[in-house]
Amino acid sequence: MKLLVIGSGGREHALAWKLSQSPRASKVYVAPGNAGTALEPGLENIPFTAISDLVVFAQKEKIALTIVGPESPLANGIVDDFNAAGLKIFGPTKKVAQLESSKTFAKAFMQRHSIPTATFASFDNPSEAHHYIDQREAPIVIKADGLAAGKGVIIAMTLTEAHEAVDTILIEHRLGEAGARILIEDYLEGEEASFIVMSDGRNGLPLATSQDHKRLLDNNRGPNTGGMGAYSPAQIISPTLHAKIMREVITPTIQGMARDGEIYTGFLYAGLMITPRGEVKVLEFNCRLGDPETQPIMLRLKSDLTILLEHAMNRTLDKVEIEWDRRAALGVVMAAEGYPDAPQKNDVITGLTEIMTNQMSTDEFHIFHSGTTFGNQDKNEILTAGGRVLCVTALGENIKLAHNRAYDIASKIHFKGCQMRHDIGCKGIENYSK
Repeated sequence: MKLLVIGSGGREHALAWKLSQSPRASKVYVAPGNAGTALEPGLENIPFTAISDLVVFAQKEKIALTIVGPESPLANGIVDDFNAAGLKIFGPTKKVAQLESSKTFAKAFMQRHSIPTATFASFDNPSEAHHYIDQREAPIVIKADGLAAGKGVIIAMTLTEAHEAVDTILIEHRLGEAGARILIEDYLEGEEASFIVMSDGRNGLPLATSQDHKRLLDNNRGPNTGGMGAYSPAQIISPTLHAKIMREVITPTIQGMARDGEIYTGFLYAGLMITPRGEVKVLEFNCRLGDPETQPIMLRLKSDLTILLEHAMNRTLDKVEIEWDRRAALGVVMAAEGYPDAPQKNDVITGLTEIMTNQMSTDEFHIFHSGTTFGNQDKNEILTAGGRVLCVTALGENIKLAHNRAYDIASKIHFKGCQMRHDIGCKGIENYSK
């Protein structure tokens, strides 16, 4: 079968790479892809981003199934358009995708269906937002309502910072339309975890647990980003907590959508805060796989992803089980100079070819590309082309060994101004050692 993956990041590289390993996949196209997907055996980039062009391509090539990676196409209705054209596509409709594209929609949904989350209020008027903040305590969280590419969440440690965040978003319009409305949430203490399932509209099939690292700098300092690294499994999610998350978050979400007259088909990502008391609170919903969580999850996946997707499309996810590599996986993001505010581009990346052609087994690791493109193809140059450039992902008998292997590989890759955290997975190593 021919498959199509929509997107150009590390998540899409990992998805396409895993799909290409299936004996059922004759060809995997990536739209538009990156330098990594262009070099990957069995994958082919196509230069389309407009939904109308993608529909035509899928019809012409008789694509058996399309998988949507990023949030923007979902928010723009790609699933609706593919469905209207009689094409199979895995992802939620535009209306359902508001669970991610509008935080106000998501919060109202959670309130309506008794899904645990932080206390909040929503504003488009700066004066009202300032007045609300004066009634609260710091720390406090300011969120842009719409999609802001990982830049729409500000954790204000003081009320002064909170007031400045309101002005930045609602008055200075630094986030454009994404910041036309904001949410102000109570700050939650605890440890974050990512919980991702495949949903067929009736059943939720959990993927391997994972934990990502949002802040730019070590020890969770610096600005929020799209994610600077992740590891799997997340030790914080015990079997008891796993069952609690399914019972209190995932099942009510899928069933709540059905009660609202919508069918949730696609990946469902719950960004969670696990409080010191063991409570589960939803920080955010994403209507797709996380990035960089996907990279270690796909490296651990042993099942045929095409079969899992087929069950999801047939609403039979309750009839299948997923097989995982027992080893841990960890991915460390190498980001461009200036990320996240003003990432630099077109810097030459060195070391990639040498790593992939030496004697290190690629079964133990994979370098997933995010923001890369080709320079002078005669020289086989690969250049930076975005904020997050690469995600070096490795397996190990435990998180510590996966951490060591990933960082050893990353140390051999270079480009100007590279930013990389050095503590990815350290919390997991600490928990593992207890």
